[in-house]
Amino acid sequence: MKTVKLEIFIPSTHFAALQDALRAVGAGVVENYDSVLSYSTVRGTWRPLAGSNPYDGEIGVLCEGEEYKVETRCDAEKLTETISAIKAVHPYDEPMIYAIPLME
Repeated sequence: MKTVKLEIFIPSTHFAALQDALRAVGAGVVENYDSVLSYSTVRGTWRPLAGSNPYDGEIGVLCEGEEYKVETRCDAEKLTETISAIKAVHPYDEPMIYAIPLME
């Protein structure tokens, strides 16, 4: 495995910061292009539990809202660095980040 697909769920308010963070670590590079990603608006649900520090919502209350699902790719060898960069700009206590190995 040389490349992974990243799926990142993030509020639209933090999208530009995410783009900058991904670019800074070299994620989203495809041949002679950088900043390559797709995003779409999705609806999510969550319920903050005791001990959480929710970006949005109240402890114990089921919440619902819109966010972006961002899809891009990165080199597998840069995965740890890329996830750290994402977490540095992400407002959620526990960001939803999926790293999916790509067959090559």
